[in-house]
Amino acid sequence: MNAGRRLAAALPLAVVIAGCSGIKAPDLFIVTRSGSGPHANLTLLVNEEGGVRCNGKLAGKLSDSQIVKARAITEDLEKPAAEHLSLAAAPNSVLRYHLRDAKGTVSFADNSVGQPKVLRELELFVLQASQQVCHLPE
Repeated sequence: MNAGRRLAAALPLAVVIAGCSGIKAPDLFIVTRSGSGPHANLTLLVNEEGGVRCNGKLAGKLSDSQIVKARAITEDLEKPAAEHLSLAAAPNSVLRYHLRDAKGTVSFADNSVGQPKVLRELELFVLQASQQVCHLPE
């Protein structure tokens, strides 16, 4: 058997072995949400393929549109995370967020002054994922 045929025959086996080896997708980000409400505290881990862990437990998978949104948020947070953006909470804040990704960290509250648009998008993403994937009431 020539080298090309051996490679072609081995490729499907390599794919099967890789699929069984427990290789997991890299994480996009982890968000910790805290606050005073009954369901305010949440740790949400999202990986590149849309896998989600809620409070340490495997919860499910994001829809395709949610995966696209999570990746867009990650891209938009590249500079703020690298700069370790931290915005203070204004009086009467309800929720506080801390995000960590491969580039760095971002911390802010739901009512922090001077939030870039991407932080509002992240808040909405966390709310929707907590309801639709984690099945939390709020």
